[in-house]
Amino acid sequence: MFGLSESTVYYMCQHPVDMRKGINGLYKLVRSEMKMSPLTGCVFIFYGKNHQSIKLLRWDTDGFVLYQKRLEKGTFEIPKFDEATGGYRMPWKTFSLIMQGVSLRSARYRKRFKIEV
Repeated sequence: MFGLSESTVYYMCQHPVDMRKGINGLYKLVRSEMKMSPLTGCVFIFYGKNHQSIKLLRWDTDGFVLYQKRLEKGTFEIPKFDEATGGYRMPWKTFSLIMQGVSLRSARYRKRFKIEV
């Protein structure tokens, strides 16, 4: 079953993508440009040139799931990337803030207790 949670790993593509691409086109981008395997169960995030659309690609045990969100007004904020990698590993909290429309520049995380496993 397709679900998004803290236990899932999220990777965002470093550059805008043609939003007409479907599962096969995005699969090829993950393999060739992000240099990763799309079959890991991670969520791969792609955004359009105008930052109004986001697509999520994920392998779900027996097939791919493609999820898309297009904003009717406003844009998604895209985080800054590490130049050394072809993608950006994103924590659940950051992904959640982006999807809710919260500015990453003004959002601050408060200190919390965390057990390292």
